[in-house]
Amino acid sequence: MQGALVDAESRRNLTTARLEQLNAVAFSDLPMELAFTQVRGNGSRHIAVFEDPNCGYCKQFRRTLLEVDDITVHTFMYPMLAPDSADKVRDVWCAKDKAAAWDAWMIEGKRPATASCDAPLPQMVALGQKLRVRGTPTIIFADGTRVGGALPRAAFEERLAKVAAR
Repeated sequence: MQGALVDAESRRNLTTARLEQLNAVAFSDLPMELAFTQVRGNGSRHIAVFEDPNCGYCKQFRRTLLEVDDITVHTFMYPMLAPDSADKVRDVWCAKDKAAAWDAWMIEGKRPATASCDAPLPQMVALGQKLRVRGTPTIIFADGTRVGGALPRAAFEERLAKVAAR
């Protein structure tokens, strides 16, 4: 058998449901010391997002996040796309304000100042590999479900509402 298995009565895609279950991540088990956190509004809705500094879709998603209120975003930088990704991640990690440096790069195109510190790059890469992050952005919702790729605002808000309803 090849293809998706669909419940004929409910029209529910059982293959997608099973894949979501297999790819689920225990949100509480994420090593937040490898991330930086931004809170907008009351921060009641939580996501973790894996992003590469050279990812165009990540930059698009980052702009979408500017329009979303009442959210806490835990950003895991994941240098995987280009040889200089690791340098940019290191420079952001070593910045005084990681979130501001990341947003300046991702939204405004302002490269972070070259810096040197003990950035946990090997641990960041190992985490992404362990969680089978194959592309960026990868969004992990508070219920452990994940989405690969940038979501438009309406679809993102819909997923946040679905998680809140669980």
